[in-house]
Amino acid sequence: MSDLMTSDEYRAIAQDLSLPTNAFIDGSFRPAKSGKTFETVNPATGAKLTDIAACGSEDVDFAVRKAREAFDDGRWSKLHPGERKDVLIRLCKLLTRNRHELAVLESLDSGKTIYDCETVDIPETIHCIKWHAELIDKIYDQVAPSSDDHIAMILREPVGVVGLVLPWNFPLLMLAWKIGPALAAGCSVVVKPAAETSLTALRLAELAHDAGVPAGVLNVVTGSGAEVGEPLGKHPDVDMVSFTGSTATGRRFLHYSADSNLKEVVLEMGGKNPCIVMDDAENLDTVAEHVVNGAFWNMGENCSAASRLIVHKDIKDALLEKVQAHAREWNVGDPLDPSIRVGALVSKSHFDKVSGYLGKAKKKQIVMGGKTVNGAFVEPTIVDVGSNDTVLAREEIFGPILSVITVSSFEEAISVGNDTVYGLAASIFTANAKRAIRGARALRAGTVTVNSFGEGDISTPFGGYKQSGFGGRDNSVHAHDQYTQLKTIWLDLSDPVDVSVD
Repeated sequence: MSDLMTSDEYRAIAQDLSLPTNAFIDGSFRPAKSGKTFETVNPATGAKLTDIAACGSEDVDFAVRKAREAFDDGRWSKLHPGERKDVLIRLCKLLTRNRHELAVLESLDSGKTIYDCETVDIPETIHCIKWHAELIDKIYDQVAPSSDDHIAMILREPVGVVGLVLPWNFPLLMLAWKIGPALAAGCSVVVKPAAETSLTALRLAELAHDAGVPAGVLNVVTGSGAEVGEPLGKHPDVDMVSFTGSTATGRRFLHYSADSNLKEVVLEMGGKNPCIVMDDAENLDTVAEHVVNGAFWNMGENCSAASRLIVHKDIKDALLEKVQAHAREWNVGDPLDPSIRVGALVSKSHFDKVSGYLGKAKKKQIVMGGKTVNGAFVEPTIVDVGSNDTVLAREEIFGPILSVITVSSFEEAISVGNDTVYGLAASIFTANAKRAIRGARALRAGTVTVNSFGEGDISTPFGGYKQSGFGGRDNSVHAHDQYTQLKTIWLDLSDPVDVSVD
Protein backbone atom coordinates (compact mmCIF):
# COMPACT_ATOMS: atom_id res chain seq x y z
CA MET A 1 0.00 0.00 0.00
CA SER A 2 3.03 2.28 0.42
CA ASP A 3 2.98 3.44 -3.20
CA LEU A 4 5.04 6.60 -2.78
CA MET A 5 4.41 9.50 -5.14
CA THR A 6 6.58 12.49 -6.02
CA SER A 7 6.94 15.59 -3.86
CA ASP A 8 5.13 17.61 -6.55
CA GLU A 9 2.18 15.22 -6.39
CA TYR A 10 2.04 15.50 -2.62
CA ARG A 11 2.18 19.29 -2.79
CA ALA A 12 -0.68 19.22 -5.31
CA ILE A 13 -2.76 17.18 -2.87
CA ALA A 14 -1.88 19.65 -0.10
CA GLN A 15 -3.10 22.56 -2.23
CA ASP A 16 -6.48 20.89 -2.85
CA LEU A 17 -7.17 19.71 0.69
CA SER A 18 -10.42 20.71 2.34
CA LEU A 19 -9.46 20.98 6.00
CA PRO A 20 -11.97 20.07 8.73
CA THR A 21 -12.46 22.89 11.22
CA ASN A 22 -15.23 21.83 13.61
CA ALA A 23 -15.73 19.15 16.22
CA PHE A 24 -17.55 16.00 15.09
CA ILE A 25 -20.42 15.19 17.46
CA ASP A 26 -23.51 13.06 16.94
CA GLY A 27 -22.77 12.41 13.28
CA SER A 28 -21.99 15.92 12.07
CA PHE A 29 -19.44 18.72 12.26
CA ARG A 30 -20.30 21.36 14.86
CA PRO A 31 -18.58 24.56 16.03
CA ALA A 32 -17.74 24.97 19.68
CA LYS A 33 -20.73 26.19 21.66
CA SER A 34 -18.67 29.19 22.72
CA GLY A 35 -17.79 30.00 19.12
CA LYS A 36 -14.10 30.03 20.04
CA THR A 37 -11.39 28.65 17.75
CA PHE A 38 -7.66 28.01 17.91
CA GLU A 39 -5.05 28.12 15.20
CA THR A 40 -3.25 25.03 13.92
CA VAL A 41 -0.04 25.48 11.95
CA ASN A 42 2.30 23.53 9.75
CA PRO A 43 5.30 23.03 12.07
CA ALA A 44 7.71 22.69 9.15
CA THR A 45 6.92 26.17 7.81
CA GLY A 46 5.11 27.96 10.62
CA ALA A 47 2.29 28.74 8.18
CA LYS A 48 -1.27 28.69 9.44
CA LEU A 49 -3.31 25.72 8.22
CA THR A 50 -6.74 26.61 9.59
CA ASP A 51 -8.75 27.53 12.69
CA ILE A 52 -10.30 24.67 14.66
CA ALA A 53 -13.18 24.68 17.12
CA ALA A 54 -11.88 25.34 20.64
CA CYS A 55 -14.36 23.24 22.58
CA GLY A 56 -15.03 23.41 26.29
CA SER A 57 -16.81 21.51 29.03
CA GLU A 58 -20.24 22.23 27.51
CA ASP A 59 -19.16 20.53 24.28
CA VAL A 60 -17.80 17.59 26.26
CA ASP A 61 -21.15 17.31 28.09
CA PHE A 62 -23.01 17.32 24.78
CA ALA A 63 -20.73 14.70 23.21
CA VAL A 64 -20.93 12.44 26.27
CA ARG A 65 -24.71 12.75 26.36
CA LYS A 66 -24.99 11.77 22.70
CA ALA A 67 -22.53 8.91 23.21
CA ARG A 68 -24.58 7.68 26.17
CA GLU A 69 -27.82 7.84 24.18
CA ALA A 70 -26.21 5.85 21.39
CA PHE A 71 -24.85 3.28 23.82
CA ASP A 72 -28.06 2.85 25.76
CA ASP A 73 -30.38 2.48 22.77
CA GLY A 74 -28.09 -0.18 21.32
CA ARG A 75 -27.67 1.26 17.82
CA TRP A 76 -24.06 0.03 18.00
CA SER A 77 -23.58 -1.74 21.34
CA LYS A 78 -26.32 -4.28 20.64
CA LEU A 79 -25.56 -4.86 16.98
CA HIS A 80 -24.57 -8.41 16.08
CA PRO A 81 -20.75 -8.57 16.19
CA GLY A 82 -20.70 -9.49 12.51
CA GLU A 83 -22.59 -6.31 11.66
CA ARG A 84 -20.11 -4.17 13.56
CA LYS A 85 -17.33 -5.96 11.73
CA ASP A 86 -18.88 -5.19 8.34
CA VAL A 87 -19.08 -1.48 9.15
CA LEU A 88 -15.46 -1.30 10.30
CA ILE A 89 -14.30 -3.19 7.21
CA ARG A 90 -16.11 -0.59 5.09
CA LEU A 91 -14.28 2.11 7.04
CA CYS A 92 -10.97 0.43 6.20
CA LYS A 93 -11.89 0.48 2.51
CA LEU A 94 -12.63 4.21 2.71
CA LEU A 95 -9.35 4.82 4.53
CA THR A 96 -7.52 2.92 1.81
CA ARG A 97 -9.26 4.91 -0.92
CA ASN A 98 -8.29 8.19 0.81
CA ARG A 99 -4.84 7.11 2.03
CA HIS A 100 -2.80 9.73 0.14
CA GLU A 101 -5.02 12.55 1.37
CA LEU A 102 -4.75 11.27 4.95
CA ALA A 103 -0.96 10.96 4.65
CA VAL A 104 -0.59 14.54 3.45
CA LEU A 105 -2.99 15.80 6.12
CA GLU A 106 -0.99 13.99 8.81
CA SER A 107 2.32 15.32 7.51
CA LEU A 108 1.14 18.92 7.26
CA ASP A 109 -0.37 18.91 10.73
CA SER A 110 2.41 17.12 12.62
CA GLY A 111 5.66 17.71 10.73
CA LYS A 112 6.04 13.96 10.17
CA THR A 113 7.68 12.91 6.93
CA ILE A 114 5.40 11.83 4.12
CA TYR A 115 7.67 8.79 3.84
CA ASP A 116 6.70 7.66 7.35
CA CYS A 117 3.05 8.57 6.88
CA GLU A 118 2.79 6.56 3.66
CA THR A 119 4.91 3.57 4.69
CA VAL A 120 4.01 3.23 8.37
CA ASP A 121 1.24 5.38 9.84
CA ILE A 122 -1.51 5.03 7.25
CA PRO A 123 -0.99 1.33 6.41
CA GLU A 124 -0.72 0.43 10.11
CA THR A 125 -3.83 2.49 10.95
CA ILE A 126 -5.86 0.55 8.40
CA HIS A 127 -4.36 -2.79 9.44
CA CYS A 128 -5.11 -2.11 13.12
CA ILE A 129 -8.78 -1.29 12.58
CA LYS A 130 -9.19 -4.23 10.19
CA TRP A 131 -7.50 -6.62 12.64
CA HIS A 132 -9.80 -5.68 15.49
CA ALA A 133 -12.81 -5.74 13.17
CA GLU A 134 -11.99 -9.29 12.11
CA LEU A 135 -11.59 -10.27 15.77
CA ILE A 136 -15.06 -9.09 16.79
CA ASP A 137 -16.91 -12.33 15.98
CA LYS A 138 -14.05 -14.63 16.96
CA ILE A 139 -13.71 -13.91 20.69
CA TYR A 140 -15.63 -16.52 22.66
CA ASP A 141 -17.03 -16.12 26.13
CA GLN A 142 -16.55 -18.87 28.71
CA VAL A 143 -18.36 -21.42 30.81
CA ALA A 144 -16.70 -21.98 34.18
CA PRO A 145 -16.34 -25.46 35.69
CA SER A 146 -19.20 -26.13 38.10
CA SER A 147 -21.36 -28.92 39.47
CA ASP A 148 -24.00 -30.76 37.46
CA ASP A 149 -26.58 -28.57 39.17
CA HIS A 150 -25.16 -25.29 37.92
CA ILE A 151 -23.94 -23.48 34.83
CA ALA A 152 -21.61 -20.50 35.29
CA MET A 153 -21.34 -18.27 32.23
CA ILE A 154 -18.65 -15.60 32.01
CA LEU A 155 -19.59 -12.89 29.52
CA ARG A 156 -17.83 -9.84 28.13
CA GLU A 157 -19.92 -6.70 27.83
CA PRO A 158 -18.86 -3.30 26.45
CA VAL A 159 -17.75 -0.99 29.25
CA GLY A 160 -19.97 1.87 28.01
CA VAL A 161 -18.95 5.42 27.11
CA VAL A 162 -15.20 5.71 26.67
CA GLY A 163 -12.97 8.80 26.59
CA LEU A 164 -9.96 8.41 24.30
CA VAL A 165 -7.20 11.00 24.79
CA LEU A 166 -4.58 11.00 22.05
CA PRO A 167 -0.95 12.13 21.73
CA TRP A 168 0.43 14.27 18.91
CA ASN A 169 3.31 12.02 17.82
CA PHE A 170 1.22 9.36 16.02
CA PRO A 171 -2.19 11.06 15.73
CA LEU A 172 -3.92 8.65 13.35
CA LEU A 173 -2.22 5.44 14.44
CA MET A 174 -2.88 6.02 18.14
CA LEU A 175 -6.50 6.79 17.27
CA ALA A 176 -6.69 3.41 15.53
CA TRP A 177 -5.05 1.65 18.48
CA LYS A 178 -7.91 2.90 20.63
CA ILE A 179 -11.02 2.98 18.45
CA GLY A 180 -10.18 -0.43 16.93
CA PRO A 181 -10.85 -2.43 20.10
CA ALA A 182 -13.26 0.11 21.63
CA LEU A 183 -15.65 0.08 18.66
CA ALA A 184 -15.17 -3.65 18.20
CA ALA A 185 -16.32 -4.18 21.79
CA GLY A 186 -19.47 -2.10 21.18
CA CYS A 187 -18.52 1.02 23.15
CA SER A 188 -19.43 4.59 22.23
CA VAL A 189 -16.40 6.87 22.25
CA VAL A 190 -15.52 10.53 22.72
CA VAL A 191 -12.10 11.26 21.26
CA LYS A 192 -9.93 14.16 22.35
CA PRO A 193 -7.09 14.55 19.83
CA ALA A 194 -4.01 16.55 20.71
CA ALA A 195 -4.58 20.25 19.99
CA GLU A 196 -1.48 20.27 17.77
CA THR A 197 -2.79 17.43 15.56
CA SER A 198 -6.58 17.33 15.28
CA LEU A 199 -7.11 17.17 11.53
CA THR A 200 -6.84 13.46 10.75
CA ALA A 201 -9.03 12.44 13.69
CA LEU A 202 -11.78 14.70 12.37
CA ARG A 203 -11.41 13.33 8.85
CA LEU A 204 -11.49 9.73 10.07
CA ALA A 205 -14.66 10.41 12.07
CA GLU A 206 -16.32 11.72 8.90
CA LEU A 207 -15.24 8.63 6.96
CA ALA A 208 -16.47 6.37 9.78
CA HIS A 209 -19.89 7.98 9.59
CA ASP A 210 -19.88 7.48 5.81
CA ALA A 211 -19.03 3.82 6.41
CA GLY A 212 -22.06 3.36 8.65
CA VAL A 213 -20.87 4.00 12.21
CA PRO A 214 -24.08 5.42 13.71
CA ALA A 215 -24.36 9.00 14.92
CA GLY A 216 -23.20 9.43 18.51
CA VAL A 217 -20.94 6.37 18.49
CA LEU A 218 -17.72 8.10 17.38
CA ASN A 219 -17.34 11.72 18.48
CA VAL A 220 -14.27 13.97 18.23
CA VAL A 221 -14.07 16.99 20.54
CA THR A 222 -11.21 19.36 19.75
CA GLY A 223 -9.47 21.73 22.13
CA SER A 224 -6.93 22.00 24.92
CA GLY A 225 -6.22 19.58 27.72
CA ALA A 226 -7.59 21.97 30.31
CA GLU A 227 -10.81 22.72 28.41
CA VAL A 228 -11.53 19.24 26.97
CA GLY A 229 -9.22 16.61 28.46
CA GLU A 230 -9.88 17.47 32.11
CA PRO A 231 -13.71 17.68 31.76
CA LEU A 232 -13.63 14.35 29.93
CA GLY A 233 -11.49 12.77 32.65
CA LYS A 234 -13.79 14.07 35.38
CA HIS A 235 -17.10 13.44 33.62
CA PRO A 236 -19.43 11.34 35.79
CA ASP A 237 -21.02 9.63 32.78
CA VAL A 238 -17.77 8.45 31.19
CA ASP A 239 -17.11 4.83 32.17
CA MET A 240 -13.49 4.53 31.15
CA VAL A 241 -10.60 6.65 29.82
CA SER A 242 -7.67 5.47 27.73
CA PHE A 243 -4.82 7.96 27.58
CA THR A 244 -1.54 7.99 25.67
CA GLY A 245 0.92 10.79 26.42
CA SER A 246 3.28 12.08 29.05
CA THR A 247 3.61 10.52 32.49
CA ALA A 248 2.83 13.86 34.15
CA THR A 249 -0.50 14.16 32.34
CA GLY A 250 -1.28 10.49 32.89
CA ARG A 251 -1.08 11.02 36.64
CA ARG A 252 -3.79 13.66 36.35
CA PHE A 253 -6.23 11.17 34.88
CA LEU A 254 -5.88 8.98 37.94
CA HIS A 255 -6.77 12.02 40.07
CA TYR A 256 -9.70 12.84 37.77
CA SER A 257 -11.01 9.31 38.22
CA ALA A 258 -10.62 9.43 41.99
CA ASP A 259 -12.33 12.81 42.14
CA SER A 260 -15.31 11.73 40.02
CA ASN A 261 -16.91 8.33 39.46
CA LEU A 262 -13.87 6.01 39.81
CA LYS A 263 -13.94 5.40 36.08
CA GLU A 264 -11.47 2.85 34.80
CA VAL A 265 -8.22 4.34 33.50
CA VAL A 266 -5.63 2.91 31.13
CA LEU A 267 -2.40 4.87 30.66
CA GLU A 268 0.39 4.46 28.11
CA MET A 269 3.06 6.99 28.95
CA GLY A 270 6.72 7.87 28.62
CA GLY A 271 9.93 5.94 28.21
CA LYS A 272 13.70 6.21 28.39
CA ASN A 273 14.33 2.96 26.63
CA PRO A 274 17.64 1.08 26.72
CA CYS A 275 19.25 -0.44 23.65
CA ILE A 276 21.90 -2.83 24.97
CA VAL A 277 24.65 -3.99 22.62
CA MET A 278 26.99 -6.64 24.04
CA ASP A 279 30.50 -7.42 22.88
CA ASP A 280 29.38 -10.61 21.12
CA ALA A 281 26.68 -8.91 19.00
CA GLU A 282 26.74 -10.18 15.43
CA ASN A 283 27.00 -7.96 12.33
CA LEU A 284 27.52 -4.52 13.83
CA ASP A 285 26.39 -2.90 10.60
CA THR A 286 22.91 -4.41 11.01
CA VAL A 287 22.95 -3.53 14.71
CA ALA A 288 23.76 0.08 13.79
CA GLU A 289 20.82 0.19 11.40
CA HIS A 290 18.48 -0.82 14.21
CA VAL A 291 20.05 1.64 16.64
CA VAL A 292 19.60 4.54 14.20
CA ASN A 293 16.02 3.57 13.38
CA GLY A 294 15.19 3.20 17.06
CA ALA A 295 16.68 6.56 17.99
CA PHE A 296 15.68 8.79 15.07
CA TRP A 297 12.50 7.33 13.57
CA ASN A 298 9.69 9.90 13.76
CA MET A 299 12.30 12.50 14.88
CA GLY A 300 12.65 10.60 18.14
CA GLU A 301 9.10 11.68 19.02
CA ASN A 302 8.30 8.15 20.09
CA CYS A 303 7.62 6.84 23.57
CA SER A 304 9.40 3.58 22.69
CA ALA A 305 12.40 5.29 21.07
CA ALA A 306 15.71 3.57 21.78
CA SER A 307 17.13 6.74 23.28
CA ARG A 308 19.84 5.16 25.48
CA LEU A 309 22.54 3.16 23.69
CA ILE A 310 24.20 1.01 26.37
CA VAL A 311 27.23 -0.49 24.67
CA HIS A 312 30.05 -2.75 25.81
CA LYS A 313 33.39 -0.95 25.93
CA ASP A 314 35.12 -3.48 23.66
CA ILE A 315 32.93 -2.70 20.64
CA LYS A 316 31.90 0.88 21.38
CA ASP A 317 34.18 2.61 18.87
CA ALA A 318 33.43 0.15 16.07
CA LEU A 319 29.69 0.38 16.64
CA LEU A 320 29.60 4.18 16.87
CA GLU A 321 31.46 4.43 13.58
CA LYS A 322 28.76 2.37 11.88
CA VAL A 323 25.93 4.19 13.69
CA GLN A 324 27.24 7.50 12.36
CA ALA A 325 27.46 6.11 8.84
CA HIS A 326 23.81 5.07 8.91
CA ALA A 327 22.69 8.25 10.70
CA ARG A 328 24.14 10.36 7.88
CA GLU A 329 21.53 8.81 5.59
CA TRP A 330 18.76 10.32 7.73
CA ASN A 331 18.51 13.67 5.99
CA VAL A 332 16.55 16.65 7.32
CA GLY A 333 14.15 18.68 5.19
CA ASP A 334 10.70 19.28 3.71
CA PRO A 335 8.39 16.59 5.15
CA LEU A 336 6.43 16.40 1.86
CA ASP A 337 9.55 15.26 0.02
CA PRO A 338 9.47 11.43 0.09
CA SER A 339 13.29 11.27 0.11
CA ILE A 340 13.43 13.02 3.51
CA ARG A 341 13.73 10.89 6.66
CA VAL A 342 13.70 13.55 9.41
CA GLY A 343 10.88 16.08 9.49
CA ALA A 344 9.99 18.97 11.76
CA LEU A 345 9.32 18.74 15.47
CA VAL A 346 5.63 19.09 16.18
CA SER A 347 5.59 22.65 17.56
CA LYS A 348 7.74 25.64 18.40
CA SER A 349 7.45 24.90 22.11
CA HIS A 350 8.55 21.31 21.62
CA PHE A 351 11.43 22.43 19.38
CA ASP A 352 12.55 24.78 22.16
CA LYS A 353 12.42 21.94 24.68
CA VAL A 354 14.39 19.49 22.53
CA SER A 355 16.96 22.04 21.35
CA GLY A 356 17.41 23.06 24.98
CA TYR A 357 18.80 19.60 25.71
CA LEU A 358 21.52 20.20 23.14
CA GLY A 359 22.76 23.02 25.35
CA LYS A 360 23.11 20.56 28.24
CA ALA A 361 25.66 18.48 26.32
CA LYS A 362 29.31 19.46 26.48
CA LYS A 363 30.84 20.11 23.07
CA LYS A 364 33.34 17.28 23.44
CA GLN A 365 30.49 14.85 24.20
CA ILE A 366 28.71 15.43 20.87
CA VAL A 367 29.77 12.63 18.56
CA MET A 368 27.54 13.73 15.69
CA GLY A 369 24.94 16.41 14.90
CA GLY A 370 23.97 18.90 17.56
CA LYS A 371 22.60 21.53 15.19
CA THR A 372 19.13 22.91 14.57
CA VAL A 373 17.61 24.09 11.28
CA ASN A 374 15.11 26.91 10.68
CA GLY A 375 13.79 26.88 14.23
CA ALA A 376 11.81 23.70 13.54
CA PHE A 377 14.23 20.85 12.81
CA VAL A 378 16.86 19.12 14.93
CA GLU A 379 19.62 17.09 13.32
CA PRO A 380 20.06 13.46 14.36
CA THR A 381 22.44 13.85 17.29
CA ILE A 382 24.64 11.37 19.15
CA VAL A 383 25.95 12.34 22.60
CA ASP A 384 28.47 10.28 24.57
CA VAL A 385 27.09 11.12 28.01
CA GLY A 386 29.53 8.92 29.93
CA SER A 387 27.17 7.64 32.62
CA ASN A 388 23.51 7.06 33.32
CA ASP A 389 23.47 9.84 35.94
CA THR A 390 23.12 12.74 33.50
CA VAL A 391 20.06 14.71 32.41
CA LEU A 392 20.33 13.44 28.83
CA ALA A 393 20.42 9.85 30.05
CA ARG A 394 17.55 10.11 32.54
CA GLU A 395 14.95 12.48 31.10
CA GLU A 396 12.67 11.69 28.17
CA ILE A 397 13.80 14.15 25.49
CA PHE A 398 11.31 13.08 22.81
CA GLY A 399 13.59 14.24 20.03
CA PRO A 400 16.36 12.89 17.77
CA ILE A 401 19.07 12.73 20.46
CA LEU A 402 20.77 9.42 21.26
CA SER A 403 22.62 9.16 24.57
CA VAL A 404 25.54 6.69 24.64
CA ILE A 405 26.58 4.94 27.87
CA THR A 406 29.58 2.61 28.14
CA VAL A 407 29.49 -0.59 30.25
CA SER A 408 31.97 -3.37 30.99
CA SER A 409 29.74 -6.41 31.53
CA PHE A 410 26.36 -7.97 30.87
CA GLU A 411 25.32 -7.48 34.50
CA GLU A 412 26.23 -3.80 34.40
CA ALA A 413 24.30 -3.35 31.15
CA ILE A 414 21.13 -4.81 32.66
CA SER A 415 21.54 -2.75 35.82
CA VAL A 416 21.95 0.48 33.83
CA GLY A 417 19.05 -0.49 31.54
CA ASN A 418 16.74 -0.87 34.55
CA ASP A 419 18.01 2.28 36.25
CA THR A 420 15.10 4.47 35.18
CA VAL A 421 11.62 5.34 36.40
CA TYR A 422 10.28 4.13 33.04
CA GLY A 423 9.72 0.63 31.69
CA LEU A 424 8.10 0.77 28.29
CA ALA A 425 10.49 -0.92 25.86
CA ALA A 426 14.02 -2.27 25.63
CA SER A 427 16.25 -4.13 23.22
CA ILE A 428 19.29 -6.34 23.58
CA PHE A 429 21.80 -7.41 20.95
CA THR A 430 23.85 -10.53 21.62
CA ALA A 431 24.74 -13.77 19.81
CA ASN A 432 24.39 -15.77 23.03
CA ALA A 433 20.86 -17.21 23.20
CA LYS A 434 20.95 -17.83 26.95
CA ARG A 435 22.21 -14.29 27.57
CA ALA A 436 19.48 -12.91 25.29
CA ILE A 437 16.70 -14.69 27.19
CA ARG A 438 18.19 -13.88 30.59
CA GLY A 439 18.50 -10.24 29.58
CA ALA A 440 14.99 -10.06 28.14
CA ARG A 441 13.55 -11.51 31.34
CA ALA A 442 15.65 -9.28 33.60
CA LEU A 443 14.79 -6.01 31.84
CA ARG A 444 11.80 -4.33 33.48
CA ALA A 445 9.93 -3.30 30.35
CA GLY A 446 6.65 -4.18 28.68
CA THR A 447 8.27 -5.07 25.35
CA VAL A 448 11.82 -6.40 24.94
CA THR A 449 13.17 -7.09 21.47
CA VAL A 450 16.17 -9.31 20.85
CA ASN A 451 18.62 -8.44 18.05
CA SER A 452 16.22 -5.86 16.65
CA PHE A 453 14.41 -2.65 17.46
CA GLY A 454 10.63 -2.74 17.41
CA GLU A 455 7.34 -2.85 19.26
CA GLY A 456 6.10 -6.26 18.19
CA ASP A 457 3.02 -6.12 15.96
CA ILE A 458 -0.75 -5.84 16.22
CA SER A 459 -0.95 -9.34 17.74
CA THR A 460 1.33 -8.50 20.71
CA PRO A 461 0.31 -6.37 23.70
CA PHE A 462 2.01 -2.99 24.07
CA GLY A 463 2.37 -1.10 27.33
CA GLY A 464 4.79 -0.47 30.14
CA TYR A 465 6.05 -1.21 33.60
CA LYS A 466 6.63 1.36 36.32
CA GLN A 467 5.82 4.96 35.25
CA SER A 468 5.38 3.98 31.60
CA GLY A 469 2.02 2.31 31.94
CA PHE A 470 -1.03 1.63 34.06
CA GLY A 471 -4.17 -0.46 33.87
CA GLY A 472 -3.95 -2.30 30.57
CA ARG A 473 -2.36 -2.80 27.18
CA ASP A 474 -2.85 -1.57 23.64
CA ASN A 475 -2.81 -3.95 20.66
CA SER A 476 -3.54 -7.70 20.60
CA VAL A 477 -6.56 -9.52 21.99
CA HIS A 478 -5.63 -8.06 25.39
CA ALA A 479 -6.55 -4.57 24.19
CA HIS A 480 -10.20 -5.65 24.22
CA ASP A 481 -10.01 -6.29 27.96
CA GLN A 482 -9.84 -2.58 28.77
CA TYR A 483 -13.03 -1.83 26.81
CA THR A 484 -15.12 -4.64 28.30
CA GLN A 485 -16.49 -5.68 31.66
CA LEU A 486 -16.72 -9.29 32.81
CA LYS A 487 -20.11 -10.51 34.01
CA THR A 488 -20.86 -13.83 35.70
CA ILE A 489 -24.29 -15.37 35.16
CA TRP A 490 -24.93 -18.25 37.57
CA LEU A 491 -27.72 -20.65 36.69
CA ASP A 492 -29.07 -23.04 39.31
CA LEU A 493 -30.35 -26.21 37.61
CA SER A 494 -31.11 -28.21 40.73
CA ASP A 495 -34.61 -29.47 41.38
CA PRO A 496 -36.50 -27.36 43.90
CA VAL A 497 -36.72 -28.91 47.35
CA ASP A 498 -40.23 -29.82 48.38
CA VAL A 499 -40.68 -28.34 51.82
CA SER A 500 -44.44 -28.88 52.04
CA VAL A 501 -45.80 -30.63 55.14
CA ASP A 502 -48.30 -33.49 54.74
